[in-house]
Amino acid sequence: MNADIIQNSSNNKFIDSILTSVTIKNTCNYSEYQPMSHYTGNHSDQAHQNSSGVQRNEQNSTTVSPVRTIINTTTQRNTYDRHIPQRTPDPVNDYRQLRIDDNTKKRKISVIEEDAQQEEDGRIYRAVLGKSMFPLKDTTDEIIRRINNSSPSKVQKTVLPYSTPTKRRSNAIDSPFRNSYSSSPLPFEAQMILTSPRKPLRYISKHPYKVLDAPDLQDDFYLNLVDWSSNNVLGVGLGTCVYLWSAATSRVVKLCDMASQGSHRNSAENVTSVSWMPTGSHIAVGTALGPVEIWDVQKSKRVRKMRGHTQRVGALAWNQYTVSSGSRDRLIYHRDVRVPNEYTTKLTGHRQEVCGLKWNPEGTQLASGSNDNKLLIWDSASDVPIYKFLHHTAAVKAIAWSPHSHGLLASGGGSQDKHIRFWSTSTGEALECYDTESQVCNLAWSRHSNELVSTHGYSQNQVILWQYPTMEQLAVLRGHTYRVLYLSVSPDGQNIVTGAGDETLRFWNIFNNGEKEKKRESVFDIRTQIR
Repeated sequence: MNADIIQNSSNNKFIDSILTSVTIKNTCNYSEYQPMSHYTGNHSDQAHQNSSGVQRNEQNSTTVSPVRTIINTTTQRNTYDRHIPQRTPDPVNDYRQLRIDDNTKKRKISVIEEDAQQEEDGRIYRAVLGKSMFPLKDTTDEIIRRINNSSPSKVQKTVLPYSTPTKRRSNAIDSPFRNSYSSSPLPFEAQMILTSPRKPLRYISKHPYKVLDAPDLQDDFYLNLVDWSSNNVLGVGLGTCVYLWSAATSRVVKLCDMASQGSHRNSAENVTSVSWMPTGSHIAVGTALGPVEIWDVQKSKRVRKMRGHTQRVGALAWNQYTVSSGSRDRLIYHRDVRVPNEYTTKLTGHRQEVCGLKWNPEGTQLASGSNDNKLLIWDSASDVPIYKFLHHTAAVKAIAWSPHSHGLLASGGGSQDKHIRFWSTSTGEALECYDTESQVCNLAWSRHSNELVSTHGYSQNQVILWQYPTMEQLAVLRGHTYRVLYLSVSPDGQNIVTGAGDETLRFWNIFNNGEKEKKRESVFDIRTQIR
């Protein structure tokens, strides 16, 4: 009787050990669990060895249990007598397959593209994870709109329905899109995010592709010392000199020196503004003493010296053959270089230094900003401002006309304002207003897309690319250690150059998503026939 009980208990222990090992093998995919001592012989010998092993384990606590021993198997795999197919493919793998392009296999992916790819994958992962963890939260449309950067797709409707549909098909009981019919662990909304087609990623480099030293580049908010010509030549005012840098050949030429020959350089003779003529053949130079000089870059010769201002000229703007100058003496002069007069029109409307001047693309209106926090709009045929915008609370230097919308003007305020404001000069209305949390120094529109770039000073010294009218930040570029006071756009509209008090010029490829502008010429345009 005792022998039978001992034999039954041994058999039960043997069966329990076998079930435990089988359970562990079925639940583990990457390692196998195996007893340290291999079983040999018949079942009674194995039961006897197992029972003796269990008794030794109870007596000695340092003996390792055979069930917890792990053996790495790289070549051996478990085989089963059943195969359960997966009814639906893995949506994550499907999404990865959709992202594979033949072109990406052939070419080497740059570091910039790899960073953008990682950011995109991270956004998609967070969207899918949020939808899977909170399936009852109604954020599907917002997630899809954020991922695809477009409005959600509308439900297809029949052209001639027999009756007006009251509910969407996806809410019907027999809809194949119900989560109860899917064997995927992800809800239908998450699968739709993964399998939806993606727009090609836009890669904006956050590093300048060229950096030039600019010694004696003044750290003055009210000056405009950098301008890029239509002939792809950059004009820079450094101290008392004007230098020309060719973007095609990287050649630097010293155009002029405002200091008198044989005398020491004086800060009163510094260059305070530069602006290219639209043809790119002449450049206007504003000085700290007041005169405005016109230089022929081909001959490196001064052709005009126009007086009138009694203090420094910090802003210049061309309108065909007329150059407008704004000074610290609060006056604005229109000067036609084809007539011998010093100026043709005198504008008086500001009470402090004029630091911003821009003509609209049509050449019919002039926008002027001043240190008196005013933004004035002038008609080309009048000396009285047609609009006065008094919303800014700091100096208005940053001014930019939109090339896409007629009469749309953007302006930025100084350190006490920090806002970018939009105006309609057709109706005289104030449009949107956005707080940038930093001093706005310059503004420029893209010619290829409805985007706006701004440079900032106190206190982050960054360059920001905005999408208008949503004012979504597409890129934030950092690198300057001082206020980014100067900005100009390349003639092809693809690149920008920024200058700061750290005495560097940095070139950024920021407007790279649009088609290049095609120059239209006609035989009836007499301007193309003049040489």
